[in-house]
Amino acid sequence: MKKTSCLSILPLLALLLIVSRPAHGDESVNLSRGQTIYVPAYSHIYVGNREKPFLLTITLSIRNIDARHRVTVSSADYYDSKGKLIRKYLEQPVSLGPWESIRYVVPQKDKSGGSGANFVVGWNSEKSVNPLLVETIMIGAESQQGISFTSRGQAINTVN
Repeated sequence: MKKTSCLSILPLLALLLIVSRPAHGDESVNLSRGQTIYVPAYSHIYVGNREKPFLLTITLSIRNIDARHRVTVSSADYYDSKGKLIRKYLEQPVSLGPWESIRYVVPQKDKSGGSGANFVVGWNSEKSVNPLLVETIMIGAESQQGISFTSRGQAINTVN
């Protein structure tokens, strides 16, 4: 039987330590007084060798996950794959209480956004709060085939 030196095992042990760390257990919560959030969306995806468009309904979900404070959603703008503004979903700011959520829907037949569509959501609060949870949910069904998936928003600007 061949002896293995301790030096040859060290890289493996280091890798195991990195991989076995808790994903969220040691992360701290970063409070904020506002953000601009970019949220990927897809009005359609492509299927098959001929890249046939598969149309999807998009739901933009905006959730206040702070247990104590209200937040104000100031904008929810929908852009196409080329970055052109298609629609502003808010004419005036909307206030969300603790645990409250709102949603906006892009119908399945509306393919104007394209496969690279996105939303940009702006919000603010008078107090430092848990940042909003903003996601898109895409779902479509056609000829006994269905698909659904989500995309989570990414803060691109933060007010502390």
